[in-house]
Amino acid sequence: MPPKAKISRDMIVTAAFEIARKAGAENINARTVSEKLNCSTQPVMYHFATIEELKRATYEKTDKYHSEYLMNIPKTQENAMLEIGLNYIRFAIEEPNLFCFLFQSRFVAENDLLEMINSENLTPILSVMQEEMKMNMEQTKEVFVTLALFVHGYASIIANNSLEYDEKLIATHLKRVYTGAVLAIQEEKA
Repeated sequence: MPPKAKISRDMIVTAAFEIARKAGAENINARTVSEKLNCSTQPVMYHFATIEELKRATYEKTDKYHSEYLMNIPKTQENAMLEIGLNYIRFAIEEPNLFCFLFQSRFVAENDLLEMINSENLTPILSVMQEEMKMNMEQTKEVFVTLALFVHGYASIIANNSLEYDEKLIATHLKRVYTGAVLAIQEEKA
């Protein structure tokens, strides 16, 4: 008789990620994960003492996936920040369950804007932005906060099916917000 396939911690997190993606994170439990993996609930509970712990691990995987999604921009992109902002909104459209898990659940990693702006996960985005604007990091963070609030508002409304996505209109609005935030920082500097 062949040995049974070993169910790894990574396999369990991947299955939970797929459940969150298709049905929402609230549907992650030992039964749904074990059904997805075609196994008993025993491996799930062996690797994770609680479902809360499994959801945290799934949240981390989702956050990493989101960061990679945001940074998937063409190297020749003239306005990288515009493209990152549009990717954030596109993510809300294409992955509404993951968006809600990341930003509208009790699992949100950062509890406030200051924690978010100083998060290591944000470093790649801030670096691209800083290079593009030719500002110091403090000024870059100030522009980012303005953009982040605006982009997140759009994405949240879209993810919750309250607004139709019009990329041209949204891109125009993002350019205005970005330009205004940069000009405000430059005026403060002068």
